[in-house]
Amino acid sequence: MAKIVAGIGSSHVPSIGPAYDAKRFEEPDWKPLFDGYKPVKRWLAEEARPDAIVFVYNDHGSDFALDRVPTFALGVCDEYQQADEGFGSRPLPVVTGDADLSWFIAKELIYDEFDITVCQEMKVDHGLMVPLPLLFSHQGGWPVAVIPLAVNVIQHPLPTARRCFRLGQAIRKAVEAYPGRRRVAIVGTGGMSHQLHGERFGHLNPEFDQHWLDLIENDPERLANMNHRDIMAAAGAEAVELIMWLVMRGAMTPKVRLVHRNYYAPMTTGMGLIAFQDA
Repeated sequence: MAKIVAGIGSSHVPSIGPAYDAKRFEEPDWKPLFDGYKPVKRWLAEEARPDAIVFVYNDHGSDFALDRVPTFALGVCDEYQQADEGFGSRPLPVVTGDADLSWFIAKELIYDEFDITVCQEMKVDHGLMVPLPLLFSHQGGWPVAVIPLAVNVIQHPLPTARRCFRLGQAIRKAVEAYPGRRRVAIVGTGGMSHQLHGERFGHLNPEFDQHWLDLIENDPERLANMNHRDIMAAAGAEAVELIMWLVMRGAMTPKVRLVHRNYYAPMTTGMGLIAFQDA
């Protein structure tokens, strides 16, 4: 059967992409961020060794217009092109999919009463393309197949934190029911504390971010009980993206082993990274 071999929570701040492409790895403003990913990238390549990765992210109006925003949308394609967010494509390989595993997961989730939008055409934006090269080398192509799972954290009504956590649990069941052999990682993405509009523009709450990192490791049930209003009040409106980390955490065992943790908040967004394996 297939099994979950890694769970990762990661920010997907769009400014990281141009900095990565310009190889600003050693610049003082960026070095703490890029250095924080090196242990996880090495661990994934040398120890976890996933064949496929379920990538939980949100589309930023790149592939889904605001007149039709699915709550949960799963890609079942053989490959995924980059969405053009106004600056052209980044110099990265085309993202390879795993249609067979994707279709299996989609069917299992629907049979488990999650109303998944199944996408046979899908473009992916910075929500996925920023963390992917931070986690995996791509010389000669990506070493893993990607299964994109887009979550609506843009247009209300949003799924609850609890619903996202339960979706992760259902994904684990689906992966473990797959008849083929696959080593599967799951990544939950989204910015930590930040607000990019209104009177609270630039709001940061590093204390909240660090507490979130503590709880997602040790008490995810407490996070799953949070409502959108409380998250946004404490950490900024866009910090509600953190509910996507709970999809990842729901796919892991209740007790996990911490592999690595990093936090950096130099600008207008808390940038977090945490990696787990089953206890």
